[in-house]
Amino acid sequence: MRCFACLLCLASLLTAQQRQRWTPEKAADWYQQQPWLVGANYIPATAINQLEMWQAETFDPKRIDLELGWAQTLGMNTMRVFLHDLLWQQDAPGFRKRIDAFLAIAQKHGIRPIFVLFDSCWDPSPALGKQRAPRPGVHNSGWVQSPGAKALMDSSQRGRLKSYVEGVIGAFANDDRVLAWDLWNEPDNENFGSYGLREPKQKERAVTQLLPLVYAWARSADPAQPLTSGLWQGDWSKTELLTAIQRTQLNDSDVFSFHSYSSGEKFEQRVKALRAFEQRPVLCTEYMARGVQSTFQGTLPIALKYRVAAINWGLVGGKTQTYLPWDSWAKPYIGREPAVWFHEIFRTDGTPYSSEEVKFIQEMTAEGRREWPGAQPAAR
Repeated sequence: MRCFACLLCLASLLTAQQRQRWTPEKAADWYQQQPWLVGANYIPATAINQLEMWQAETFDPKRIDLELGWAQTLGMNTMRVFLHDLLWQQDAPGFRKRIDAFLAIAQKHGIRPIFVLFDSCWDPSPALGKQRAPRPGVHNSGWVQSPGAKALMDSSQRGRLKSYVEGVIGAFANDDRVLAWDLWNEPDNENFGSYGLREPKQKERAVTQLLPLVYAWARSADPAQPLTSGLWQGDWSKTELLTAIQRTQLNDSDVFSFHSYSSGEKFEQRVKALRAFEQRPVLCTEYMARGVQSTFQGTLPIALKYRVAAINWGLVGGKTQTYLPWDSWAKPYIGREPAVWFHEIFRTDGTPYSSEEVKFIQEMTAEGRREWPGAQPAAR
């Protein structure tokens, strides 16, 4: 406990010396300059995970350009995109150049991404180099955590992780092509339905200790963009029900974010709970899983009503196979498609999974542009 208290104290001291958390007024002013933000969690169809997306040998700008063009036809203006600490360790200058190239492609299509630095979901043993092929019939069978279990549990890795956070954010801290920084995806996810038996026993405690430091490192880069990390499980309606990780996410984020794979009614409850905690802009950074009643038709009208950013999981069906449902880990969909696609909007060739859905998204984004035009980003 003494070590934990010391780390939290150190994080508070670091934060005090660096760029402070935005006030609600500053966050609201930033958000007022934005259009209604609609987009998807993005990885090209040719990549199974973050490493394959970004490594020099498999980085695919032509495919990215094609797919972001499809997103543009929907009226989307943002993408949530995952990075990885091992890529910075491997080749920081090359990684910076590829991020810059991605930003140039995104800007061409009117898209400003949110970059995700760390992720607690799926495989806890990431490794550089050639990535494995998708496991037949299984949802997201090759996605990897950042940092992996070994780095998370090894305090000697803190310096390397700090360099990654400060280096990536510092390189693009004043780049108006970047919308925001999502510091840690589902930090308290223990992957019970997939890799749970391979997770460290003290994972949650390690993340609880590290997350405040990540916020402090991010602020030390003095980014012009907001910082966030999204809540995804539990009851947020009462402060006393929040975990230590959730308290850090809410108390340290400039803007609030959350995930909601449920009905429109539940989505609205989540929005109200966050707004009751504090009046800050709210971004939904994951939603839309048809098999569990999370749909565009059920979510987008509510998101527009409250002016909540709406970023669904999945743009194009590809090597991640996230059009397959979560239960494919127990019963792989080998040689067959599910009755209803779980995630994704387009098939690999650009054909819509549902033309009716695409039309609805286009109608909603058009309405959003009329109601919330926002301001154009300053020229670079």
